[in-house]
Amino acid sequence: MDKAIEHCEGELQKIRAGKASPSMLDDIMVEYYGTPTPLSQVGSVNTPDARTIVVQPWEKSLLGAIEKAIMEANLGVNPQNDGVIIRINVPPLTEERRRDLVKKAKAEAENGKVAIRNIRKDANEKIRKLKSEGVSEDEMKTGEGEIQKLTDVHIVKVDQLSEAKEKDIMTV
Repeated sequence: MDKAIEHCEGELQKIRAGKASPSMLDDIMVEYYGTPTPLSQVGSVNTPDARTIVVQPWEKSLLGAIEKAIMEANLGVNPQNDGVIIRINVPPLTEERRRDLVKKAKAEAENGKVAIRNIRKDANEKIRKLKSEGVSEDEMKTGEGEIQKLTDVHIVKVDQLSEAKEKDIMTV
């Protein structure tokens, strides 16, 4: 369940909240000698200020490929190539775009909750299988109660992450 929360947190970080963040480019794959390679492995990604991301490739020959990969990622930003680095200006979000991002954040949070519930279901099935090994009904009920408590705690954590991200997105 902790891993499900970590995954959910990672997915929420990828949703931009008006501020430039290197994690916005985490999923971008660049063609590097015919092999799709994560952007972070072919150059450094920095944020000199709240509205700019700078990508400095380790090989100048990759500038075009990185620029193309960023454009194809459909992030709503336009990379600017100056022959040495790629600069990405992150525009301020419109109210409509903020609402869309909140919906996306809520969907990611719901995916996290579903993952936690699936883990609960698997654990409860394992407990029921123990019945054939001589485990008493009381012990099974206790085990299921413990699993439900863990599930509730983890779902509250996902809700807190979601609320924090929503507040971050809606802050102008």
